[in-house]
Amino acid sequence: MEKKMEIGFIGNGKSTNRYHAPFILTRPDTMHIRKIWSRNHAHDKWAEIPGVIYTGDLNDLLTDPAIDVIVITTPSAYHYEYAKQVIEAGKNCLVEKPFTNTLKETKELFDLAAEKGVLLEGYQNRRFDSDYLTMKKVIESGKLGDLLEVEGHFDYFRPEIPNMVQEYSRNSSFVYGHACHTLDQIIALFGKPDRVHYDVRSLLGNNRMNDYFDIDMYYGILKVSVKSSYFRIKSRPKFAVYGKKGMFVKQTDDQQEADLKKFYMPGQPGFGTDTPDQYGVLTYVDDSGVYHEEKVVSEQGDYTRYYDALYDTIKNGKEPLVRREQTELLIQMLEEAVAELEKKL
Repeated sequence: MEKKMEIGFIGNGKSTNRYHAPFILTRPDTMHIRKIWSRNHAHDKWAEIPGVIYTGDLNDLLTDPAIDVIVITTPSAYHYEYAKQVIEAGKNCLVEKPFTNTLKETKELFDLAAEKGVLLEGYQNRRFDSDYLTMKKVIESGKLGDLLEVEGHFDYFRPEIPNMVQEYSRNSSFVYGHACHTLDQIIALFGKPDRVHYDVRSLLGNNRMNDYFDIDMYYGILKVSVKSSYFRIKSRPKFAVYGKKGMFVKQTDDQQEADLKKFYMPGQPGFGTDTPDQYGVLTYVDDSGVYHEEKVVSEQGDYTRYYDALYDTIKNGKEPLVRREQTELLIQMLEEAVAELEKKL
């Protein structure tokens, strides 16, 4: 058996404790959280994880020869700064989304990682969302025929969030904080689009928080739309796919986040599993002209699979799950999206 992958974290907030640690802890044979750094651990709100060393000295992570990879889960404004320190220390580095604020910063970090001979990768756990995996399986089945349109939605009804933000900033923009999920899914599935159209707005008025986006990507005859809003009292379908032979609609989201918020953890029975009422509906006409309408049992979502892939890259030399060109394209698109809004400020 390969040696365990030893992991360090820069940041000890919700991201580390809700979206990373619970999944790593289900793989005790292959991975281990060695150290977590935070600026003031005494003020941290999360309970300590048994067997983890907590430190307020960043050098404890950067100079620890046992650590294989350092994960950055701080607010995104600090991603570039910390990633650069990690890479310069000769450590493999994993960066939460959004990766950085600009394509220039992203390219600089990847160039530095190549120079230092270390791995640099963006964390894209939502490639293992149940709704996304199910949509992908339906597309790959060919039952829809040639694809014509795909719609992905990431809706909320949380008007209190944009209402309490009085000035626009890129770091708090909806497109940076949320399109980084869905755009990566589309990039992973379809690649680089032929062209992109951005509609990014502040629904509460000029120079207020960005709270809406509608991004259209074109791949030949296929149009893929990613849309989100803080003002949707009823969510649109998470995914809707239309082809020449039929359609597939998945109304509900992956359930992993909902379970995590209830402190129902990975490894417990039924974690992140859809119930039959949450299954998507596939409607199509087969090659014999027969009409079908059926529920599609959801694929199992599992964010642990991201860390399994990271283990294979670091310990077994496999290609990174999230490639450099995918991360650069994503940041380029996010930067172009906010630029459309910032022109109006």
